[in-house]
Amino acid sequence: MRLRRTLAYLVFASCFLLVAVKNRAAEVRSGDWTIRKSDDGGKVEFSLIEHHRGGTSSHESDWPASSFSGVNFSKAGRQDVRFSIARDAGKIECEGFLDNGEGAGIFHFQPDANYPREMQALGFSIDDEKQFSMAVMDVSLEFARQMKSEQLSDLDADKLIAFRIFRVDAAFIEALRAEGLKISDAEKLVAFRIHGVSPEMVRSLHLAGYSPNEDTLIAMRIHGATPEWIAELKRRGYDHVDMEKLIAFRIHGVSPEFIQKLQGLGYSHPDPDELIAMRIHNVTPEYISDMRARGIHDLSIDQLVSMRIHGID
Repeated sequence: MRLRRTLAYLVFASCFLLVAVKNRAAEVRSGDWTIRKSDDGGKVEFSLIEHHRGGTSSHESDWPASSFSGVNFSKAGRQDVRFSIARDAGKIECEGFLDNGEGAGIFHFQPDANYPREMQALGFSIDDEKQFSMAVMDVSLEFARQMKSEQLSDLDADKLIAFRIFRVDAAFIEALRAEGLKISDAEKLVAFRIHGVSPEMVRSLHLAGYSPNEDTLIAMRIHGATPEWIAELKRRGYDHVDMEKLIAFRIHGVSPEFIQKLQGLGYSHPDPDELIAMRIHNVTPEYISDMRARGIHDLSIDQLVSMRIHGID
């Protein structure tokens, strides 16, 4: 009797598990879509607002109009539309309307059952949330293979999504390496795109005699120490200033204009550290001129900084 009850329980549990798996496999993510005109020619602003498990998430970016097969964006007036966006990760089925090229509707996402397994074979772990994002951002199996072949550190599924969002691809990586930058950090590649570190910037700095590492390049872009700005300093007599001091110049406001005004007051070439100290302690050209108007002349930069530190106004 006990064996019979045990077998019955196992059959019931197996049936329950089968139903749960079927329901999970049949689950289709859904939400709303909108399309608006874009300032970028040949593209439209496409957004997906997903409703899933009591929450919402949104994805919005410019898409090529050619991504929407069968949709005529130039057609005047209102039209009902149906279109499908096929990705390796799954298919986004949309229906709704357009009115003079703009409109809205609903979408359903059907994940590709083979995609997680194929990505896992490449070393990328994929869950339901990532699979939807990877479909939206078009993280294809081929793209994953390309990035895998670049031998990048800390490369995972999240980085692949970030790469697609910020346009990190094989061409960008190879262009950086062609300029002599031996970059292999996936996170820094994303930071490069976010802050605007380009192969052209690396080339300009190398031509100017600098050999910055990844962190310095990012810091330079964050603080605005661009090759163009460095060239302006060179015209003021400051050629090949140490890179850390260049960043300090930007942080504290040592500008070509500031240097020019000091030179006009007779300070022909203050040391970079002196320039930084002057800005930190608010020794301005106006302050120097005011001291001279009071009859205090021929002060050294150290004396001017000391006066500011001790509150002599």
